[in-house]
Amino acid sequence: MSLPAFIDVPETEQAGEIRSYLQSLGAEIKESSAGEDMYSDLEDIIPATGVLWKVQDDAAVEGILNSILSLLIYQPPEELEHLCKLMSENLSKATSREKANIRLKILTNLFHGVGESSIIAYPIYCGLLKVAAQAGTIENITTDLDLVKKLIDNWQLSREKTNNVLRLLYEALKESKQSQAAGKVMVELLGTYTEDNASAARDDAHRCIVNSLADPNTYLFDHLLTLRPVKFLEGELIHELLTIFVSGSMDDYQAFFNAHQDFVKSVGLSHEENIRKMRILTFLSMAVEQKEIPYATIEQDLKISEDQIEEFVIDVIKTRMARGKIDQLQKKVNISYVTHRTFGKQQWQQLHKQLEEWQQNLSHVRGRLETLALPQIPSDPQ
Repeated sequence: MSLPAFIDVPETEQAGEIRSYLQSLGAEIKESSAGEDMYSDLEDIIPATGVLWKVQDDAAVEGILNSILSLLIYQPPEELEHLCKLMSENLSKATSREKANIRLKILTNLFHGVGESSIIAYPIYCGLLKVAAQAGTIENITTDLDLVKKLIDNWQLSREKTNNVLRLLYEALKESKQSQAAGKVMVELLGTYTEDNASAARDDAHRCIVNSLADPNTYLFDHLLTLRPVKFLEGELIHELLTIFVSGSMDDYQAFFNAHQDFVKSVGLSHEENIRKMRILTFLSMAVEQKEIPYATIEQDLKISEDQIEEFVIDVIKTRMARGKIDQLQKKVNISYVTHRTFGKQQWQQLHKQLEEWQQNLSHVRGRLETLALPQIPSDPQ
């Protein structure tokens, strides 16, 4: 891939021009000594580029950085790896959103310039994710989990580096408001731990639970309980709270909140949002047990008044976790479909029974159709 250069001059002169420009901006960078090679030049230049973030002219900033890339990209492989890592770290350590779009462009150029299948691309991709998290945007970055896993395989990363990529990907997705994709990545990350090292993922597991509970579009949590790092949290308040969201009721949550208000607030969860979600989850449990739910039961179990029921049921239907109709005359809600909050042995047995019944019904229908399709043989005349 060709990379745009800042000025069309020999490499050594180009490096000298970049040094002078950075010095003019106040960078603490020494003059190039006689006989200094390009690798040494770039080792001096790259850490000094932080002064560029205060330059108002974005085109000038992008031009300087692309010029550095044009010098860097053709260095020998053994030197290129270190320089790419240095460049990536320097571009990703800038605070907040300073020139974030430019930094993303430069890192993207570098990522494709070295070839995404090359191990050298690993630190560059990490830099991309860091800047994406700062900027709150993941446009033009590979974030599909399956594709990222292929990159990890191509790079033949260690378990530690694999986890680093997944953690950075999670943060970038979360800051870009891609909550469902972020949750999928975190589950993948936690799934990489074994019984031996699950305790090391305590913070990740805690963060995963909190962010899942806080996500307004996530209602099913039973899969989290099977993750080893989450199991390691058994006995802690966050695990108890997760269990309530998996299979508990409104009353269970209210009792927990009354006893641990400070904890709920300390982890950044909204009590009002928790109440909203627990009402929906409690309703789902009720709908599994009974296909006709009286208003009185809803009022009692969900702690809402009769005039709030219609709006509440509409909210439930919007989640696509249940379908039903309100019978205002009979003061009840008729359920036609509901999603199970947990899917364990009992649910598998129920599904197996339903499939067997469908198979029997289909066999019966097929037999009737075959009977109707048989040609009618006229009886012999007497």
